[in-house]
Amino acid sequence: MTRTDRVAVVLCWLFAALVVVYLLTPLVVTVIVSFTSSTVYTLPPPDWSLKWYERLGRKSGLMDSLVLSLNLAFLSTVIALIIGTAAALGVQKGRFPGREAIATFVVSPLMMPGLVVGVALLQFFREMGLRDAYWSLLLAHIIITLPYVMRTLLASLQQFDFSLIDAARTLGMPYPTAILRVMVPNLAPAFLTAGLFAFLASMDNYPISIFLTDARNKTLPIRMLQYLEETPDPTIAAISSGLILMALIALMVSARTVGLNRMIQ
Repeated sequence: MTRTDRVAVVLCWLFAALVVVYLLTPLVVTVIVSFTSSTVYTLPPPDWSLKWYERLGRKSGLMDSLVLSLNLAFLSTVIALIIGTAAALGVQKGRFPGREAIATFVVSPLMMPGLVVGVALLQFFREMGLRDAYWSLLLAHIIITLPYVMRTLLASLQQFDFSLIDAARTLGMPYPTAILRVMVPNLAPAFLTAGLFAFLASMDNYPISIFLTDARNKTLPIRMLQYLEETPDPTIAAISSGLILMALIALMVSARTVGLNRMIQ
């Protein structure tokens, strides 16, 4: 390796380290602020305290919003996995015109600003006569989580050997059973990765949910915005720290079950 190559490697690693620091600094600051004793966001904290975590149980509507967000995230992820798997199989194995157009259409919500998608869904649901906030939110979250599932599974299916399913069928196994017992275990990292992306995308969604909530159905991000407008104290940092912890737990579970190396392949 020449001197120029070594300098280039060092510069690349330095740039990567700066990017990581830039991305992680807001998360670290949020966690630190959540343990402050001050009523305002100050760094460094004048003293350490857990009072903002203790106040979470007394926050009006917080638990209802958390339960609603978890409910929407779980149901939308499960439904998106089912629909996304079928769509990915159809696009990968099908031999019909327009396959690429279907794949592009499914991931199109990721290509447009969330506010545009939110307004469009609001108008569409109103024209269809759907005015129930919960079902509107559920359908919207399925739409925004489906692209993550579709693209992840489609990339993995391109590497999957479908002759294994054919071999299982020649041994008398029905096609749906062959999918469940042969393909699903082999693509477990892809399903887990897609499910995690979909779940976190649903939990964190704000620009679309804000158009579909009502007074009784407010997701956690919308409730956090309400708290930020009414009582901007470090309770918001405590809630955010809980969401960060949830993401870390999801990564730890994934690392213990299938391994992070297999997830990012």
